[in-house]
Amino acid sequence: MKWLIPILLILFIGLQYRLWIGEGSLADVARLDREIQQQQVENGRLQERNRVLMLEVDALKSGLGSVEERAREDMGMIKPGETFFMVVEPEQDN
Repeated sequence: MKWLIPILLILFIGLQYRLWIGEGSLADVARLDREIQQQQVENGRLQERNRVLMLEVDALKSGLGSVEERAREDMGMIKPGETFFMVVEPEQDN
């Protein structure tokens, strides 16, 4: 009987250590919950970006209008017979 109390005390201290400090402790679980929430926000942002990119890919695959728009905006291309005008803002002295 005199060995039972020290054994139970050691067991109790070991369980308390694991509950408050060790792996799987309350603080560890709270940290993991925060990381999960941050990752879910990041995943949502990336899913939205992927959705926009898929819409752009579909538009480029489906017709020449999107390809023409990209060529005009990104490469400055014009159709034969069109006239290109560039509007330049005057520089302002400070």
